[in-house]
Amino acid sequence: MPTFRLLQSDTVSPTVVIVPGLRAHVPEHWQTHLQAQLPNAVSMAPLEHERLSSSAQVQALELTLKEISGPVILVAHSGGVITVAHWAQQHRRPIHGALLAAPAYFEAPLPEGYPSGEVLLNNGWLPLPRTPFPFPSIVAVSDNDPLGGKDDVVAMARTWGSRIVEIGAVGHLNPASGFGEWAQALPLIRSLY
Repeated sequence: MPTFRLLQSDTVSPTVVIVPGLRAHVPEHWQTHLQAQLPNAVSMAPLEHERLSSSAQVQALELTLKEISGPVILVAHSGGVITVAHWAQQHRRPIHGALLAAPAYFEAPLPEGYPSGEVLLNNGWLPLPRTPFPFPSIVAVSDNDPLGGKDDVVAMARTWGSRIVEIGAVGHLNPASGFGEWAQALPLIRSLY
């Protein structure tokens, strides 16, 4: 698989930090493929315990970022997008940009098998942050995401000051929706420069 150079060789390439959703890493997921393609990518390790805790997820992202010097681009999916939103309210480390794909919209009921609104509230996810991010961001929105209605996600993204990119009827942009690799991710990351 070819690697992807984000910047010309005379500049410092940012570290791409993969922020997964609240579920375990899946080898077939587009974020896993992306990390394998980028020599300068690291992933926030999924939590073994307290996976549903917003504060634990935010702390895990902060610890990952503390290990990195130089510019950073965040690449989040699903609940990982909401982790980034909570992190951005609490921390002020400079971020070069963020690609936020298929955000889970926790203020509406999620499908069976996902946490209830009460569980999300009790674990600090609600209310969803709605303050502008202090860094450029792109929110990739699906037309038919079962974890986030398009209108709700677009409205939320606007409060963050994000550029909205509609990516079509891709479900939740995960293996269950037929996605392993997501070819659009690399050009979207590059557009953050």
